[in-house]
Amino acid sequence: MTRQEIFEQIRKKKSFLCVGLDSDINKIPRFLYDTSDPVFAFNKEIVDATHDLAVAYKPNLAFYESMGVSGWNTLEKTVNYIRYNYPDIFIIADAKRGDIGNTSHHYARAFFDALDFDAVTVAPYMGSDSVKPFLSYVGRWVILLALTSNQGANDFQFLKEDNTRLFEKVITTSQSWGDIENMMYVVGATRAEMLKDIRALAPDHFLLVPGVGAQGGSLAEVARYGMNDQCGLLVNSSRGIIFAGEGKDFAEKTRNAALQIQSEMAQLLAEKAII
Repeated sequence: MTRQEIFEQIRKKKSFLCVGLDSDINKIPRFLYDTSDPVFAFNKEIVDATHDLAVAYKPNLAFYESMGVSGWNTLEKTVNYIRYNYPDIFIIADAKRGDIGNTSHHYARAFFDALDFDAVTVAPYMGSDSVKPFLSYVGRWVILLALTSNQGANDFQFLKEDNTRLFEKVITTSQSWGDIENMMYVVGATRAEMLKDIRALAPDHFLLVPGVGAQGGSLAEVARYGMNDQCGLLVNSSRGIIFAGEGKDFAEKTRNAALQIQSEMAQLLAEKAII
């Protein structure tokens, strides 16, 4: 999917919502346990309920890999279901991979050839040769970890050398590896004020922003500091949407939670004269 196609979806849906499919089998409604694949049944209901409100879905690989082979099969079925029924939606593998070049090449094959994701999150710590194999796939995206929202981010990401913080070095250096057509950055919503500094370094790149919803990030603050003239944001909400309900009406409650966020996004896009 191209940058322009993502932008067209944002304008069409008046939304820059990414729904995180952090589908914990221990938290899904109990009645789904009677189905042959409870997590897939859950994901299907979530996607059907929100596909017109979301521009992207982001399965977190940990929730699938922890179930072994059956979890990988569930992931494959989920991606295929979205791809077949809602082909205009951007699909992100939240995998946080990053290894030596040969290994990264096989990770890229797994997510882009075997599973047909549009994008994969990648850790930059091992440098350019660990990232470039993902960038060799035309029409696919790397979403590079830049500034995360967890407490441990303070351990390394704010370290300074020559008055430059490490996350800033990641952003400036990596722009020679890819461009605005194949690279995004992860920036946590709980550090929304830092988006101003990030936009100074990467004014045109899309940013994937987790942390809105259950983690307490402010959508208005994210838009204030991070939105550009083509929106430039994919804001993710996971638990706050997919676990909005526990009973047989969980999909309806999920939709209501997504609609509330989408309505706020529409207003923010209108204020920026994007829609």
